Amino acid sequence: MADFKINAKDSSAVDHVGAAFVLLIRETLFYDEEYGVGGNLSLVDQKGGKEMYISAYLPETGEYVIEKATEWEDYEADEDDEIGYALAVDSEDFCSYQDPDEVATELARLIQDEGLSPSITLRFEEDDED
Repeated sequence: MADFKINAKDSSAVDHVGAAFVLLIRETLFYDEEYGVGGNLSLVDQKGGKEMYISAYLPETGEYVIEKATEWEDYEADEDDEIGYALAVDSEDFCSYQDPDEVATELARLIQDEGLSPSITLRFEEDDED
């Protein structure tokens, strides 16, 4: 993934891009009751090749959660690989929020502070029943 750079001399552009990025993160954490689909956002360490944080909206509690990965699947990249990194198979609670802006801001902070890349996944209710 290419590094994204903007002209930091224009602080209004930086503020606007930052605000738009937080809004985009916020919009990925959704749940559509009619279709039984929700959006998850993983934060990935591209250099280490593994998922570091997993975030989602939990409609049953109304909370937005972030979990920190603690264990990963065995992973070897090959040409048929559609994901490109090791998925977490275990995690621990990192934080939770009631406000989507707060969780989106925290995710943006983690992306910036830890040099992570976002990855969006749609989760369907029937996926959870397996």
